[in-house]
Amino acid sequence: MFSPGPVQEYLQHFFSHHPEAGERQKRSAGDDWTTGLCDKLKKMQHFFGLPPSGELTQETLAVMRKPRCGLSDVEHFEGTTRWKKKTLSYRIVRSNLPFSAAKVYKVFKSAWQLWSNVIPVRFHKRNRKEADIIISFHQTDHKDGTPFDGKGGILAHAFFPGPGIGGDVHFDAEEDWSINSTGFSLFAVAAHEFGHALGLAHSSDLGAVMYPAYNFSPNYELRLSLSDVKHIQRLYGICPDFDPPPRTPDKCHSDLSFDAVTELQQEVLYFKDRFMWRKHPQFDEIGMTMISSLWSDSVPASLDAVYQNVEKNLMVFFKGHQYWVVRGHDLEKGFPRNISDFGFPSRVKSVDAALHFRDKRYTVFFTGQECWKYDEQHRAMHNSPSLLERQWPGVEAPIDAAVFYDGFVHFFKGNLHFQFDNNSKSLVSVSTVNEVLECNKILTKR
Repeated sequence: MFSPGPVQEYLQHFFSHHPEAGERQKRSAGDDWTTGLCDKLKKMQHFFGLPPSGELTQETLAVMRKPRCGLSDVEHFEGTTRWKKKTLSYRIVRSNLPFSAAKVYKVFKSAWQLWSNVIPVRFHKRNRKEADIIISFHQTDHKDGTPFDGKGGILAHAFFPGPGIGGDVHFDAEEDWSINSTGFSLFAVAAHEFGHALGLAHSSDLGAVMYPAYNFSPNYELRLSLSDVKHIQRLYGICPDFDPPPRTPDKCHSDLSFDAVTELQQEVLYFKDRFMWRKHPQFDEIGMTMISSLWSDSVPASLDAVYQNVEKNLMVFFKGHQYWVVRGHDLEKGFPRNISDFGFPSRVKSVDAALHFRDKRYTVFFTGQECWKYDEQHRAMHNSPSLLERQWPGVEAPIDAAVFYDGFVHFFKGNLHFQFDNNSKSLVSVSTVNEVLECNKILTKR
């Protein structure tokens, strides 16, 4: 666990926490060291979509330990700091390169292309010393006032547009850089730092390239988010004929739907694309995080169904004709496997939703209009399916997700949420997905 020193240093570096002179000396061993950090810690937690408790939770510490960009998360300079010309030159310093100069150039060219696809600015490489942006790799203290810290930690940093060192980008040469599926993606980090070199600040949008922490899965095809594009176009204008990028899921969007929903201990998790919302009974705010933040790269994004088997301490994930079994945070050996293991006939190619009843030790799978009952204890599927409309009258098939919690069955279809009383076999209410995530409550608080 982090000690007060590193936590204080993190907040001071990235959230401008400046303790009063002699603060450490004035505290006795029995003092609560969090007193002076609480507000900044809450600010940090809110920025990263965590419950703003002001306490050093395991989730908070996990975010602090993530490799990340070296710039502060509270810089506000957009709209005032930008290049005034439409063609920018860059030069790659050839010392300490992680790969051949040709490979590094190819990566950087692609990273610049992400930005030039959406703004009327072009980038060209120069071999001569004079260039607008100098890109280089360094170790530890490299005389710019912001030393690197070895493997992990700070991966790179950049300087805002301007003369001299302005716009320059520095990478930590000690990192395990990669151009494939291992180590840190040089392409992803370069795209982020080039955003700074163009004048962008960090974004709290979890799906944005300008999000400060490294959260790119090896198989993820990097794209700018809608917030990235809006912010960069605010500085430089709109590039003709660009295709608007996907929007990061927003719990207040009227058309929000879920890919899957499941319990996880005391929480309920709502999955969408490569993200998920975590609803905990002890916190008012429902934070969004990456699926990979809990299960690394063990399971894919855009899932079809998920459920928790508490008795066996397993999470089961479904996508297409495959399923993954995870114990704790680790994928069980031999997975993914084909869903035919559960006893589905060959005509069933995928699962729409999974509904687990922990007390009764069975799981119901939904495929189109049908639902299948699976005995977890004996690992056997009942021979024939039943129709969803007969088992849960009032619920519209096909559904997207289902979960049992707080004594009710909750079904999700599109942007609708159906709450069902399984004892009386009656529909209790129909509401929107936004209400489940308490969108109105959060908007009122702000």
